[in-house]
Amino acid sequence: MAISSDVARDLDGVAAAVIKRIIPNLNLLADLLHADVLLFARAGTQIEVLDHAQPSPVPSVYLDSQTGRRLRPDQVRPIARILFQGKGRHEVQGAVVNGVPILREMLAVRDAEGRVIAALATETAVIEHERVQKRTGVLRRALTRVRDLVAQGRLEGGEKIGRLALHDGMIIIDSDGMIQYASSVAEGLYRQLGIVDVLANTQLSELDTNEYLAFRAIETGVCLEQRLEEQDRLWIKKVIPLVAGESPGWASRLPGSLGRHPVGAIIVIQDVTAEARREQELKVKSAMIQEIHHRVKNNLQTITALLRLQARRVESEEAATALKEAVGRIMSVAVVHEFLSQDEGSVINIQDVCKRIVHEFVTGTLDPMKKIELKLEGEGQFLLPAQQATSCALIVNELIQNAIDHGLEDKDDGTVVVRLLQTDDSMAIEIEDDGAGLPEDFDPARGGLGLQIIRTLVRDDLKGQFLLEDGDGVRAVVSFPRWRPPRNHVSETRGGML
Repeated sequence: MAISSDVARDLDGVAAAVIKRIIPNLNLLADLLHADVLLFARAGTQIEVLDHAQPSPVPSVYLDSQTGRRLRPDQVRPIARILFQGKGRHEVQGAVVNGVPILREMLAVRDAEGRVIAALATETAVIEHERVQKRTGVLRRALTRVRDLVAQGRLEGGEKIGRLALHDGMIIIDSDGMIQYASSVAEGLYRQLGIVDVLANTQLSELDTNEYLAFRAIETGVCLEQRLEEQDRLWIKKVIPLVAGESPGWASRLPGSLGRHPVGAIIVIQDVTAEARREQELKVKSAMIQEIHHRVKNNLQTITALLRLQARRVESEEAATALKEAVGRIMSVAVVHEFLSQDEGSVINIQDVCKRIVHEFVTGTLDPMKKIELKLEGEGQFLLPAQQATSCALIVNELIQNAIDHGLEDKDDGTVVVRLLQTDDSMAIEIEDDGAGLPEDFDPARGGLGLQIIRTLVRDDLKGQFLLEDGDGVRAVVSFPRWRPPRNHVSETRGGML
């Protein structure tokens, strides 16, 4: 966490250390309280929001994060009284944020010497606050204790706890493991394990479940999280130890008080069985798809081997040439399936495909008596989905084959360059040779089978354009709109504060 220079001038090393212990725990606090949590500090004559934690289980009252925002003292008078006048009393006020009525609770953050160094505010929508007030007193006191521990910089390990969800179960135990509170969701989760008794006033160790994590958290005073298997269910347990503080009143209301030692814990249970099963099903499905691609690749390679054998046996030179061209096309498709068989995704890097195609030409097609060089230049990340990648592989194969067979046919040396280019909006594949160029009677609207295949693939699959340029050799250009991975578009609208 970086503290701005204006704030740093008002904080010494001890105060800054307290702040740095508080901030990592704010997300956990926001989730437990179902409230936005903001930490304020002085920044010269202004007030800065050092950090803003938005709750995960319920919507935030803000449209975007307020972290780093500067405010005048008159904009947040209760916060200003805490920061500039050292008024440490706990204050509650009503307010409206982005049209939502809220209840704002503010308290001072002090260092070890009792100096006010920051202010912590929790902002809860009025509707949510009324719902919270209907909770049992044990739960409300426990949540208040977590807030106080965070404000004192005494909660340890909260940053390692994953975000909470609306339908997580919650249990509160004392230091002896006696359940003082269990939410209806928690009761339902244990009921799925065959535990039908009411959980309240039951010893946690008697539930015949893995409860080691809770006692370990109480013993160490550190928040802990672990994924556990309970019969046929998969749970994530999160434990927040409750430590007694300066006020004996709170500790005495929860059995098992041990002064300043842990007096209990909040246990949050998230059932991730369904998610884990879906994840496993996706892994199985992905493995099956990869195996299918692997088998398709093997089958295509078998076909190319048979075609090569046939090409050696036919007497007609024209038939042999046609068979060799077919081998090249099939191998291009096989290369794409090879990459798909190695990766769970369906996105292919065309540069890798072009490397393989170039390698196939160098090792299996080029006349070893000629000094013809094939080069690959351009983008390292040239990504396309499987269908378009297959089309590009076929196009590259055809254009290289044309350059070798026609442009460099009568030459003992030469160069063919495959170039991959892209901008923010477009992608292009260029294949250039330094051969004889196009024949004088060449009709770009006609051409042979290879050019017909290229035009069809460019038009139908890539939705792009194909261009042949004649000069010192031939330069073929295939250009098409840039492909981008699909994603969820979230509109961003800035909102006001306080």
